[in-house]
Amino acid sequence: MRRRAVLAALSLTAVGALTLSACAGADSASQEDAKAGGDTGSGASVSPRPSPSSSAETGRPEIELPSDLRLTFEDGTTGDAAKDAVLADSAERMRGVDAAIAGTDPAGEAVGFYNRGRALDAAVSWVAQFEKANATLTGEVRYFDRKVALKDEDSAVLTFCADESKGFSKDKATGEVAKTPVTRNSYVLYNTRLDKTSDGVWQTSQILSMRGADECQA
Repeated sequence: MRRRAVLAALSLTAVGALTLSACAGADSASQEDAKAGGDTGSGASVSPRPSPSSSAETGRPEIELPSDLRLTFEDGTTGDAAKDAVLADSAERMRGVDAAIAGTDPAGEAVGFYNRGRALDAAVSWVAQFEKANATLTGEVRYFDRKVALKDEDSAVLTFCADESKGFSKDKATGEVAKTPVTRNSYVLYNTRLDKTSDGVWQTSQILSMRGADECQA
């Protein structure tokens, strides 16, 4: 029973985001004192921290997800090259965290490549929770209503919604899928900050999430 409870708790915060109840009222990813939102958890042991990578050193990592896990990203183009780059690298960030959880990127190369600062700490902690529970991810998550605001040429704020109603955690040992009912909490609002490296990679530096936000109800 305890095992099922752990899996259900992870599935309620799938895929790649754990809502911060303490920060639920925060509405700005640039708040310096706010904890990183998505992918965080308390009490989890942290895996070895991947080092942020640069495209000049390694090239962009290839990210593969297992066949039973699908992420879709809407609103991928705006007509503005800088905004489109932010959207693309944010999507790769989300895919990278899930690849680390799913075991298709066990070294967390993409996690280190597309995250920095608090967002990197958050992602590492989130992956560690799945490792501790011997769980992975399955199903489908849809990211929509993605909106970019450029603060300057090297920083941006991106907000978006996630429909996690078809995304679940899965026990690696038994293959049991912890399905949960669809509620308003199946939808998550993200508020993120991204900063561009000297190599042109938009790394997520801060990430806040609010589960059940009105803005994301389908």
